[in-house]
Amino acid sequence: MEIVRPQSRRNFLSSSNDAVSVPTIPLYRSAPSLEVRLEEFESFAIDRLRVLKGISDGMSRGKKPEEMENLVKDLWKVNMRHQHASDVLNKDIISHFVLRLVYCRTEDLRKWFLSMESSLFRHRFRVLNAEAQRAVMEEFNLPYRAVSNVEFESIKEKLGQVARSMGQPAPTADAIFYRVPFEEVPELVAGRKVLISQGYAYVAMNQIVSLIATLFRSQLSKTLVLTNRKWTSSIREQEKHRLTPIVEALCSSYLGPDYSQSREYADISLKDIDQVAKNSFPLCMRHLFDKLKEDHHLKHGGRMQLGLFLKGVGLNLEDALAFWRAEFSKKVGLEKFEKQYAYSIRHNYGKEGKRTDYTPYSCSKIISSTPGTGDHHGCPYRHFSEENLRAALDRMGVNSRAMEDVLDKARNRHYQLACTLTFEALHGVPCDAGINHPNQYFSDSKKILQSKQKDSST
Repeated sequence: MEIVRPQSRRNFLSSSNDAVSVPTIPLYRSAPSLEVRLEEFESFAIDRLRVLKGISDGMSRGKKPEEMENLVKDLWKVNMRHQHASDVLNKDIISHFVLRLVYCRTEDLRKWFLSMESSLFRHRFRVLNAEAQRAVMEEFNLPYRAVSNVEFESIKEKLGQVARSMGQPAPTADAIFYRVPFEEVPELVAGRKVLISQGYAYVAMNQIVSLIATLFRSQLSKTLVLTNRKWTSSIREQEKHRLTPIVEALCSSYLGPDYSQSREYADISLKDIDQVAKNSFPLCMRHLFDKLKEDHHLKHGGRMQLGLFLKGVGLNLEDALAFWRAEFSKKVGLEKFEKQYAYSIRHNYGKEGKRTDYTPYSCSKIISSTPGTGDHHGCPYRHFSEENLRAALDRMGVNSRAMEDVLDKARNRHYQLACTLTFEALHGVPCDAGINHPNQYFSDSKKILQSKQKDSST
């Protein structure tokens, strides 16, 4: 792909013959020959990333297959549409190849992208009609052919036994089965969902998604490694002033609302900040707040993380200065506070230096931070030991049953989901959207608590 700045754009499908040859869902075998505007390079990738992260969250929550089907359908419909219907396919292909570049760079990134793209492909293939599915199968140039009537009759009874073991009706004479090497459908073999005979698995047409998804995953795994080699050897350096910063930032991009200004239900004052912190601060901010009260000091990373959060929840500059002054002056003295710390607080509010209106940190930025000795910033679900995390959750009031679920998600590196489960345990209501930002946690908490307070007073 060639990235261009002009407003004119060229369609990827350069000829009618190309359009005809493209299957109902792309297989992304090679990067298309097309020009992409720089703004589309990033915006298309972010839209697809919303889909993949939505799938990741659904899988982490243990959603049932039918729930995942609806989730993927809704995610795709909302995020992958285009104002020009003819460009929907272009957006699909461009966004995949941009994210392939983003996620090829480390083993962990490749593993996540491979899993999410394979899941997306599986769901999209499953909803195709039989004709479209066969078209995709032909694109893979599979050497397998449908089982003949004679062979079907010879194994019909055994196929029926397999079907009954899964609670399904026995296959009829018009059923289509494929005879494939058993190692190519490990998922079906592991689940005992296919008949195995002489090293071959007999795969029903409605199970063929397992075979196709395995082939897609294998193909994508190889191309991710090749893309990484090309990125490392040439692209990263060639594009260091243009694409490289975008590529390196995309995998940790925050995709939610901007919390640089206070939002609805987000307005606090000094007189009630202690109670609000106890009731509505997420664990990362509650920990920083408590440490500030205990030590009367925070290092730079902690001051930035907590300070911008407080700004985002509606603490104005005057109150922010008074808040930090009251704590820091107990340890460093009033004069030192005014000389060394007051400037940075005004700077965060856009009143000093470049006058930039700084944005509160998102979960992804907090999770990716690397706190050192004596630091208290970062994500407790990632950076705390299990013992310390358990103690912190207990102080917040998380019950023992919910705590085990939270700890399990933290062990498995689902840090935002662990925070979401904490929110649900403390507020008694589901948080389907998940927690993606500390200020979102605060805003949603205030909304729920105010609603409960209103209901109890009526």
